[in-house]
Amino acid sequence: MLDRCPGAADMRTPTLKLKNCPECGREVELFSVDVNVKCSNCGFLIYNDIESCIQWCQYAKECIGEELYNKLKNKADKK
Repeated sequence: MLDRCPGAADMRTPTLKLKNCPECGREVELFSVDVNVKCSNCGFLIYNDIESCIQWCQYAKECIGEELYNKLKNKADKK
């Protein structure tokens, strides 16, 4: 992995984002590397709005690692 890319900082060191479940309104924790998470209250599946360098950077796979790259790339390609 590369150490200097600022665009991948949230993927190498995940950040926490709080979202409200659109179904029941309960607050849900979503990390920057999560593709989706289920609401612990109602089970609704909440998707992360990931927009990152993995969609355009030729070094993304080397930078964040193949496993995380494939997980995020597959999610981005389904949009």
